[in-house]
Amino acid sequence: MERGTLLARPGLWTRDTGWTLLYFLCCVLPQSAPQVLRIACDQLALGVAALFGPSHSSSVSAVQSICNALEVPHIQTHWKHPAVDNKDLFYINLYPDYAAISRAVLDLVLYYNWKTVTVVYEDSTGLIRLQELIKAPSRYNIKIKIRQLPSGNKDAKPLLKEMKKGKEFYVIFDCSRETAAEILKQILFMGMMTEYYHYFFTTLDLFALDLELYRYSGVNMTGFRLLKTDNPDVSSLIEKWSMERLQAPPRPKTGLLDGVMTTEAALMYDAVYMVAIASHRASQLTVSSLQCHRHKPWRLGPRFMNLIKEARWDGLTGRITFNKTNGLRKDFDLDIISLKEEGTEKIGIWNSNSGLNMTDGNRDRSNNITDSLANRTLIVTTILRADLAVAPLTITYVREKVIDFSKPFMTLGISILYRKPNGTNPGVFSFLNPLSPDIWMYVLLACLGVSCVLFVIARFTPYEWYNPHPCNPDSDVVENNFTLLNSFWFGVGALMQQGSELMPKALSTRIVGGIWWFFTLIIISSYTANLAAFLTVERMESPIDSADDLAKQTKIEYGGLRDGSTMTFFKKSKISTYEKMWAFMGSRQQTALVKNSDEGIQRVLTTDYALLMESTSIEYVTQRNCNLTQIGGLIDSKGYGVGTPIGSPYRDKITIAILQLQEEGKLHMIKEKWWQGNGCPEEDSKEASALGVENIGGIFIVLAAGLVLSVFVAIGEFIYKSRKNNDIEQCLSFNAIMEELGISLKNQKKLRKKSRTNGKSSFTSILTCHQRRTQRKETVA
Repeated sequence: MERGTLLARPGLWTRDTGWTLLYFLCCVLPQSAPQVLRIACDQLALGVAALFGPSHSSSVSAVQSICNALEVPHIQTHWKHPAVDNKDLFYINLYPDYAAISRAVLDLVLYYNWKTVTVVYEDSTGLIRLQELIKAPSRYNIKIKIRQLPSGNKDAKPLLKEMKKGKEFYVIFDCSRETAAEILKQILFMGMMTEYYHYFFTTLDLFALDLELYRYSGVNMTGFRLLKTDNPDVSSLIEKWSMERLQAPPRPKTGLLDGVMTTEAALMYDAVYMVAIASHRASQLTVSSLQCHRHKPWRLGPRFMNLIKEARWDGLTGRITFNKTNGLRKDFDLDIISLKEEGTEKIGIWNSNSGLNMTDGNRDRSNNITDSLANRTLIVTTILRADLAVAPLTITYVREKVIDFSKPFMTLGISILYRKPNGTNPGVFSFLNPLSPDIWMYVLLACLGVSCVLFVIARFTPYEWYNPHPCNPDSDVVENNFTLLNSFWFGVGALMQQGSELMPKALSTRIVGGIWWFFTLIIISSYTANLAAFLTVERMESPIDSADDLAKQTKIEYGGLRDGSTMTFFKKSKISTYEKMWAFMGSRQQTALVKNSDEGIQRVLTTDYALLMESTSIEYVTQRNCNLTQIGGLIDSKGYGVGTPIGSPYRDKITIAILQLQEEGKLHMIKEKWWQGNGCPEEDSKEASALGVENIGGIFIVLAAGLVLSVFVAIGEFIYKSRKNNDIEQCLSFNAIMEELGISLKNQKKLRKKSRTNGKSSFTSILTCHQRRTQRKETVA
């Protein structure tokens, strides 16, 4: 049965008691318009001052048409479809206007910054009530998905399953309080009563539902409340109401709290009180018997209707005022309530004129999230759907569209993992390494060039010529020490920092000498400074030093993790070097790309392969395998974040914790603790090691070679000089050579003048001379 039409009829008025308001309560079946019309006409025939209801929308229009014809005020306390022509002059409604509720819902959606919203409605009237929200995509960046609850058995589990599969976390339910109670049970059954979901109910009776089962689930549940329970007078009246209801016989379970006053009851209370106020203000208000078939209106109806519209009162549902044109309620407040562990609490107010004003919603929401983390076990994984994904999960554009990331807890970039090259000890001639071969060649050419310039300038300047016979000042013979050979010797002596017996005398030659000495000072100092490092450090020569080196060659194969963020970076990069690298990897995907990091590391160790991977992973691997090393710097910059499902309430808390750990330096300490492996031997020794033969043995070879060369040159000079001392026409005899050698070994010797041999030669000398003459003659012939 439906609680149907309430008919009010004032009795006789006296100065002492005023008006006595009599009422008639009629109960009719739902969706029984003929019965409602018959009962309404019967009561109008008895004489009534106002007609309340009915509660079901199917009969409202029929009753309203009668009231308009007979000019009897029609009081409504339920949502009614708005009239198109606004000709319902004898109609007022205490229930908030559908457009106002729609604006309030939209304001909350914008406040919570929901980008995707699912609207679930019970019947077609729900779409009318939420018109402002449904139009939002054209004005705001909001995606709306509309679903309808199944009719009949009210089994919404298949619908909820689709919503769960589609990760629809923000849901607005437009349904009755009975349906809302049943839906909540099915949501709990489907495992969707978690902190990831936020449910909003448009029913004004969310506060009256029994939500005991859901208080500790962490779910976000929000709704409106028209009843002003925070007013002491209202609370006192509600308490009396509850006591009377609890004493009444028990009723079937409807999902409501025991003894609670619903919004419907509060609105009816306010409606009756408004009629009572208007009746009290009316003077000599009498009712007439009205016949539906005669269409003769009540003569006092317009006046009484105006009194009702002009009435003002602070009722159970707040301040009550009406729009005189359409009879709708105006300037009202809707309390924003949210489910907490203590029950439903007020977190804000929405006013039909000023809009939304959230009081402590952010603080309460933050505390609720923190409380939900206490004494809870969260599923942490990277494969199954979980609460958190704590892993080397790179924050990318594609991933951000399907999950929410915290702030990065570690920054990184792509780099190159390659096999560490074998060290090469300094060679025998490693003392030449401090200067490149080009520099050595340029130094030699500079020495030759300076020697030639010095020779020419010394010939031109008159100050480098001197008299070799100072005792004979009138001698016309002058000499110059800077011959071409001596000039070269001067340059070599300065280069070796040993000097020579030759010293420039002229200003021009001294300028050449000074500039050459400065040049040799810089060269020798640079050589000496660089020599120690080249002799003591084991050289590590790698065929590649950067990504550019990889891109320029094809001998060393390289690649990354298949379908990973590194591959995506190269695939979408517009930089020419990286485009070239992707073209190489893309053409060899079967061999260049690997399934996982372990496979790539094994290929690096066993083949000539370079793996492109994230720098943090490279750092971790190289700390545990001394045969691997990082090549070059970072190719890009990115970060690792903690992944959470979209709309997760934990993300902000995790972000705050990450920032706090970073500021305190604890993240760096944690990384040092877990990244540090067994340790690899240092490549560069901090202390200089003793040099062995393998380091500077080449110096001894050069010294020995110089000594041997000098011996052969001395022998050549000796033979050449000995031959000049003998007669040019005679052959050099063995005895003469031995004689010259004996003289040379003495500390002093006298120069011998050239003389012809007297023919007293030994047999050997004669034989030798005879043979030479024969050869010369043959040569001449």
